[in-house]
Order: sequence, then C-alpha cells, then structure tokens
Amino acid sequence: MYHKTDVHIGHKIRERRIAKGLSQAALAEQLGITFQQIQKYESGANRVGGSRLWDLSKALGVPVGYFFEGLEKEGTAAQAGGPPLSRQSLELARAINAIPEGDIKEQVIRLVKAFTKSG
Repeated sequence: MYHKTDVHIGHKIRERRIAKGLSQAALAEQLGITFQQIQKYESGANRVGGSRLWDLSKALGVPVGYFFEGLEKEGTAAQAGGPPLSRQSLELARAINAIPEGDIKEQVIRLVKAFTKSG
C-alpha cells in the first residue's frame, strides 16, 4: 500500500511534468535517472528523497513547497483540491495558455465552458 503523501507528491510531479510538456524520459534525462524511476515517483511506489525533490523542483521550475500544496496536516490529500488532473486536462490548459491574450483566447475559453454546460 502506497503512502497517501507519496501518491500526492507523485501526482504533483506528473501534473507539472505534463504542464511543461516533458515526457517521463526527458525529465529522467535531466535528473540522470531512468524513466522507470519517474514512473515510480509519479505513482507513489517510491518515495522522493529531499535531494531528489530539490532536483525535481529545479527541473520543473517550481519551489519545493509546490509538491506539498493541498496536503492536510495529517499527510493525506486534501479533498478540496479534488483528484489529480487528467493528461487531457493538463494538455488543454497548456494549449490555452500558449494562445496570446486577447479575443481568440477568450472565445476558446467560452467555447470550452459551453461544452461543459451542454454535456
């Protein structure tokens, strides 16, 4: 059984990796480890040590505290944050963020919101 905190940190690694457009192999190469190790971190099967967490924060461009955001004091994932975002959600967010600010971006956002209301 995986510890809930390790699973939470793994989900945060995965979300940020996908948001940055990195594959597991690309992130692993930056860290000098195998992509299988990244898979284990992301699933929570392996705990991330302090020095590795530091390296991950630098590779992913976030402060170390980012990986703990959404945790309750007891070390369980907070319910307010909901489940981790899917790959499609993260890719959609990244694509929308790549659109320059302006009317087109606003129209895309309105279109996506309209789809959610009709579904």
